[in-house]
Amino acid sequence: MKTTLVLLAFLSVVLVLAACRPGVAADKHAEAGPGTAVPGPAASTSSGLEDAPKVGTKSSLVDADWKEKLSSDEYYVLRKQGTERAFTGEFWDHKEAGIYTCAGCGSPLFDSATKFKSGTGWPSFHQPVRAERVGTHSDRTFMMVRTEVHCDHCGGHLGHIFDDGPPPTGLRYCINSISLDFVPAEPQPAAPEGSDVKP
Repeated sequence: MKTTLVLLAFLSVVLVLAACRPGVAADKHAEAGPGTAVPGPAASTSSGLEDAPKVGTKSSLVDADWKEKLSSDEYYVLRKQGTERAFTGEFWDHKEAGIYTCAGCGSPLFDSATKFKSGTGWPSFHQPVRAERVGTHSDRTFMMVRTEVHCDHCGGHLGHIFDDGPPPTGLRYCINSISLDFVPAEPQPAAPEGSDVKP
């Protein structure tokens, strides 16, 4: 009986991880080059990003600060490299225009224009707002080799990168919803009545 329970637990973990198939490309996201911004309507129209950390800066918070700042679920994922269950997060099927930011520090990470439906149950993007906003390292947990992606400013765990995404990058940033916050795009003003000018 005990062997059966252990086997079932192991298979459950494997199934969850298989949803983010391990076909990892080693740092292919860097191909966009430093400073490369993603074209998209939300990148230049979102407010609420004025206080975002500057590119290249690092958070000075220590583990005790994170325990105080984050909920227990956020802490588990962002600071202990946990994974939320598929199809349970706030943003897996979110379609609003705007910028997804780090739930730990507010750093802008992904533009909604790069989000796509992957069928995995986690928000998926084909590239970050800027390559410098995310960092990566090799993750060899669960007898797999994957590329873990984290917020470059605070080091918060976001998810993993896979090489089965859509053009133009061919990448899939498979991200935990709980690692993200969202800043909606500002609505565009309507053109004056009778005007041919588009806002």
